[in-house]
Amino acid sequence: MPRPDDPVRGAPRLARPVDDVPEGSLSALRRQAAGCRRCPLWRPANRTVFGAGPAGARTLLVGEQPGDREDLEGKPFVGPAGQLLRRALAEAGLEPASLYLTNTVKHFKFQPRGKRRLHQRANAAEQAACGHGWLPSWSGWIRTWSPRWARWPQTRCSGRRSG
Repeated sequence: MPRPDDPVRGAPRLARPVDDVPEGSLSALRRQAAGCRRCPLWRPANRTVFGAGPAGARTLLVGEQPGDREDLEGKPFVGPAGQLLRRALAEAGLEPASLYLTNTVKHFKFQPRGKRRLHQRANAAEQAACGHGWLPSWSGWIRTWSPRWARWPQTRCSGRRSG
């Protein structure tokens, strides 16, 4: 049995604790996110997927993490889940272009399988490094922005209809 101070073979390296919270305007936060090295997810990623939408948007929608298409294009919610989201927003009478869309984690975590990249969930340390580092910045920025909050349910879509 390994000692607590021994690295466990095959275990992901944990990110260091978040000691500082980024501050500044939306454009300053975008620049800081592009250079963020708080966790190892930036290494294999193509781009930082920061967010998209008008800076004066009244609604902020925060997803979990970017996917393959988002990593390739550098924009949030452009892949299959984003297409589903846009249809749901349209049905709810919301124009996606009027919302600010972002994710808690700013880089795509994946497992290469041949030519495909399969989505992997960011571990707790990666989520903490990105989510807890950037979300307090968002909340400071939001206080001056005053959006209407959109809350995405914490359930996963199974693709099945109920009823």
